Amino acid sequence: MKNISLNIDKALGLITKEQVYAQEGKVKECNQLLETGKGAGNDFLGWMHLPSSITEAELADIENTANVLRSKCDIVVAIGIGGSYLGTKAVVEALNNSFDMLLSDRKNPILLYAGQNIGEDYLYELTEVLKGKQFGLINISKSGTTTEPALAFRMLKKQLEDAVGKEEAKHRIVAITDAKRGALRTLADQEGYKTFVIPDNVGGRFSVLTPVGLLPIAVAGINIRDLVAGAVSMEKVTGSDVPLTENIAGLYAAARNELYKGGKKIEILANFHPKLHYIAEWWKQLYGESEGKDGKGIFPASVDLTTDLHSMGQWIQDGERTIFETVISVEKPDHKVVVPTDEANLDGLNFLAGKRVDEVNKMAELGTQLAHVDGGVPNLKITMPEVNAYYIGQLFYFFERGCGISGYMLGVNPFDQPGVEDYKRNMFALLNKPGYEKETEAIKARL
Repeated sequence: MKNISLNIDKALGLITKEQVYAQEGKVKECNQLLETGKGAGNDFLGWMHLPSSITEAELADIENTANVLRSKCDIVVAIGIGGSYLGTKAVVEALNNSFDMLLSDRKNPILLYAGQNIGEDYLYELTEVLKGKQFGLINISKSGTTTEPALAFRMLKKQLEDAVGKEEAKHRIVAITDAKRGALRTLADQEGYKTFVIPDNVGGRFSVLTPVGLLPIAVAGINIRDLVAGAVSMEKVTGSDVPLTENIAGLYAAARNELYKGGKKIEILANFHPKLHYIAEWWKQLYGESEGKDGKGIFPASVDLTTDLHSMGQWIQDGERTIFETVISVEKPDHKVVVPTDEANLDGLNFLAGKRVDEVNKMAELGTQLAHVDGGVPNLKITMPEVNAYYIGQLFYFFERGCGISGYMLGVNPFDQPGVEDYKRNMFALLNKPGYEKETEAIKARL
């Protein structure tokens, strides 16, 4: 099969290939730090060879558990936040029918999400829609005490137990958590839930190819073996022994760091395929949480095109020249739709009659790229042969590997996230959580 590819030619107005290729030694050094585990954050490198280390028994266990939930439930709620939510939603939204919930012949449970916010209206509406429905829960939390998912699970667990009884509920609840410790592990052992382990050495934003992502993705009816196979293939071609000219993860890291040094502080991930929206949401967490520290880091933003050309297009074209664009381009759509002829031609579109909608979209993509490059926005282009589980698996691993290399090139630890704890301390203090009395007093003095 073909691989996804990367083209940096449209970024060469600001940087040169010589500049990028001159970084080969640095890229190799950073990639070797990942391989050898000698870099910062080396206790969170379990994702590196995760795809190739997943066993047949592990995949079968996930598939069997997914089938149990599929047999019992019309709706399965995946409870989690950050990497415990975004990776799953990215894959499911990319690979399932856009209007899946409305299909009368739908074969798979509807996958809903909770624990990714603290919205009272959202939780109310979710609990209302679950009334009278056959539903199950996949609770994803290493500790079991992260506020958003813990709050959602407390409510949904009670609703499920009230509806079907504790004995049946335990067969509809799966916990994905720490192997030995934490509130969710304790509860799962006490109640007898089926459990899967979140590996200690895999951070949340890198966890989509663990049971965190694979189980709910399998529940949604997606072939997780193809997803893993794609990631395995990308793992092989992005190693530290692969020359920079052939290593797209290294090339991506080198190009974006050169653009950053040239004053391009914002990277916009753009797609012309609406089903890739949540791929960009996952990517924003991956790069924002990995690189945004020590006063450094490219700010990750995203747009869905052509939709956002009618909202953000003006800024991208003529705004402050601090941005570059990475475009995900899909070669082949799943379906064929042809523009019909209209005798009156009041909309003036008969010049498109007989053309595929995808041809119109491709010309919009090319026209946009040319306009943005002319407007001073360097473009990187990632090409996917098609949107399927195999190439989504490739894309995920490509971005993960590129992120690790890029973070080390930037001089930060790509695998911690110390800044995200600040809001939690303030929130707990404001809510008078036991143990936060000093913080509460300090905040009161500021208000």
